[in-house]
Amino acid sequence: MKKNFNLNDYDLTDLTHSFQEACHDKEFKSFVYNLNIKEDILMRYTSNLEDAYLEQKNCKNCKDLSSCPNKLPGYIYTPIKDNNIISFSYNACPKKIKEDKINAYKKNLDIFDMPKEIKEASLKNIYKDDKNRLPIIKYFKEFMDTYGNDDKPKGIYLTGSFGSGKTYLIAALFNEMAKKGINSVLVYYPDFLRNLKASFNSDYNEKFNILKKSPMLLLDDIGAENCSNWSRDEILGPILQYRMENNLPTFFTSNLTLDELEKALSITSSGVDKLKARRIIERIKQLTITLELVSKNRRG
Repeated sequence: MKKNFNLNDYDLTDLTHSFQEACHDKEFKSFVYNLNIKEDILMRYTSNLEDAYLEQKNCKNCKDLSSCPNKLPGYIYTPIKDNNIISFSYNACPKKIKEDKINAYKKNLDIFDMPKEIKEASLKNIYKDDKNRLPIIKYFKEFMDTYGNDDKPKGIYLTGSFGSGKTYLIAALFNEMAKKGINSVLVYYPDFLRNLKASFNSDYNEKFNILKKSPMLLLDDIGAENCSNWSRDEILGPILQYRMENNLPTFFTSNLTLDELEKALSITSSGVDKLKARRIIERIKQLTITLELVSKNRRG
């Protein structure tokens, strides 16, 4: 954002007086003379230079972006010499530049029906005081080390107790992969199914294909949905088949073991179909290794 101020025929006496008054502030005087711009030009922009000086001063005393008092938080009103005039532009402050760099990876994460805070999940913040987490963390390291190979590593079917942090763990891995430029999708599966069904006349195919083709996918809390022939045979089955054929890492979290999930998937309002449920489970086994996390409830 840039704003130019052209030279006009001002009353030089007033301009000089205003500039000299402003220069009674020694810090302001040092600020403007360090710009290496002639005084006769500086004095024509006294008011704007005072604004720029104030914002520079604010920036030096700023603790974090959330408390930035500048007109545009995270930006500094900055004077630039442009021949015989001074241009003023809003430049990102160092904290803003650093934050944008840190958060740039988040564009590689698509989240459906999950808290946006999940994008903040980090491996460095994982509770490592629980030995039950160690096999999962160990596999994460193996996964990150081997992902670039032609034969991509398998995902995880992570089962375990309610509130043990299963979703956070997988999200932390996805965030690490996002920093490496890998796109991924995380969905709370029961709500996603409801929203998908409601989108038949809008973006149904787009949502469906995103899950099929994402380089990495998390289906969170699978087994908690109300199973139907549609959700099992027209949604879950084709998604898993495509991802299996294209060797796309797929992750699941669930409070159910695979045996319990198979039973849940076999029962719909239309009756019991063990064969179709077994086919889903076989695809999950092809896509994942199974790990268990039994831990204390860390929610709330």
